[in-house]
Amino acid sequence: MKLIILDRDGVINFDSDQFIKRPEEWKPIPGSLEAIAQLNQAGYRVVVATNQSGVGRGLFDMAMLNAIHAKMYKAVANAGGRIDAVFYCPHAADAQCACRKPLPGMYLEIAERYDVSLANVCVVGDSLRDLQAAEAVGAKPMLVLTGKGEKTHVAGDLPAGTTVFADLASAVAQVLA
Repeated sequence: MKLIILDRDGVINFDSDQFIKRPEEWKPIPGSLEAIAQLNQAGYRVVVATNQSGVGRGLFDMAMLNAIHAKMYKAVANAGGRIDAVFYCPHAADAQCACRKPLPGMYLEIAERYDVSLANVCVVGDSLRDLQAAEAVGAKPMLVLTGKGEKTHVAGDLPAGTTVFADLASAVAQVLA
């Protein structure tokens, strides 16, 4: 099975320091929806793994998170693609859960659900914690410079083997090359 794991905020859609709290705030980064469709056309399953601590902080509830994801699913479908699943951590940073990136819990759950090894599976993120979680499971960390990516890149100290791309579309072009 061909599988790719994408972070959500800053990779698929524009990020916000105030969190994406309502569907109206979810806006796709140009080219990201088409890139997901290209992955699907090449036989990839596209899975999203996203920290959503806004739920744990009480900024929005599960119904609102589901509405945001419904908008994302529809936007991707309108571009000719699909997201196979969304895995999320709803916990605040101080919850000490195993699913919040940089811990690999969400990725381990994906591996279990799909019964695959994540060795060499591409993981696209814009923050160091996305890349660290990928490294922890032997996946290939890919940094995009959208979202928090530029700051992450400048800060350095990226996991070994991290590749850097302007955005999701250019990362997907490399994956499909």
